[in-house]
Amino acid sequence: MPQIIAYEFASVLHHRDLRVVATSSKSLGTPVCFSSLLVAERYQELLELLETAPSIWWESRRWGVRALLAMGRADEAIRYAEAPRGLNDNPELIARACEEILLSLGRSTEAYERYAIVGNRGASYVAAFRAIVRKYPAQEPQRILRDLVARTPGQEGKWFAAAKEAGLLEMAIGLANQSPCDPKTLTRAARDFIEENPVFALEAGLAALRWLGEGFGYEVSGVDVWAAYSHTITAAERVGRCDEVRERVRTLVTGYPFLVEVLGRELGLTGKTTP
Repeated sequence: MPQIIAYEFASVLHHRDLRVVATSSKSLGTPVCFSSLLVAERYQELLELLETAPSIWWESRRWGVRALLAMGRADEAIRYAEAPRGLNDNPELIARACEEILLSLGRSTEAYERYAIVGNRGASYVAAFRAIVRKYPAQEPQRILRDLVARTPGQEGKWFAAAKEAGLLEMAIGLANQSPCDPKTLTRAARDFIEENPVFALEAGLAALRWLGEGFGYEVSGVDVWAAYSHTITAAERVGRCDEVRERVRTLVTGYPFLVEVLGRELGLTGKTTP
C-alpha cells in the first residue's frame, strides 16, 4: 500500500512540474518528491531528475545515493556521493554515508581507511575515539588514536583523555606534553592514578603545572595550582622519588611568575604559602 500511494503521489507531482519542485533547494516539496520516487521504485527517474538541477546539494544528492543503492550499484553510489560538493555541504555527513555503505557490504577495512576518521568527529575528542573503536573492533585502539592525532596537528593534547581511557598511558603523557591540554583534566588524572599508577600520576601532575603556568585552563586559580602540585608530590612519594620530583617542579615553576607566586615559598622561592 505505501508503494502505491507513493507512486500515485509522484505521478501527481509530475503533472505539477516535477522538475521545479524537486530541484529547487528552497522548495518544501523537494524531500517529499524524492522520497515518493524512491518508495515507488522509480529510481532512474529520480536520478534523471537530479541531473536537471543547476547544482545538487548533499540534501538532494543523498536521494540519488539511496536510489543507486536500491539498484544494487553500491560503488557507483559512493562515487555519486563524493561528486563535486557545494560550499555548504558537510564533508562529515558525506563520509559517514559512504562509510555506512561499505560497512553494510562487509568492507570494513576499506571503510576505515577511507572514511572513519572524517566521518566520526563526534561532539568531543573522546566521543570520536569511542565511536570509531566501537565500529571497528578489528582495528587496534592505538592505531586508531594515532590516525586521529595525525589528522589534527597542533591539537595532540586534546587526545590525552582518549588515550588515558584506552589504557595507553605512556602515549597519553606524550600527547599531553606535545601541545596544550586542559590542566584540570590532567590534575584529575594525577589524583585518580596515585595508587594505580603513580608514575603516570606524577607525570600528569607535572604536565598540569606546565599548562597552568602557560596560562591554559578555564577560570583557574591558586587552588588549581596547589591541587596539581599536591597530587604530583603524593604520587612521587609512592615511588620514592619525592626529592627528584620536587626539584623538577622547582625548575618548572621558575619559568612561570604565576606558579612562583603560588608555590614559591613551598619550594624555597618567593611567593605565597597557602592556596
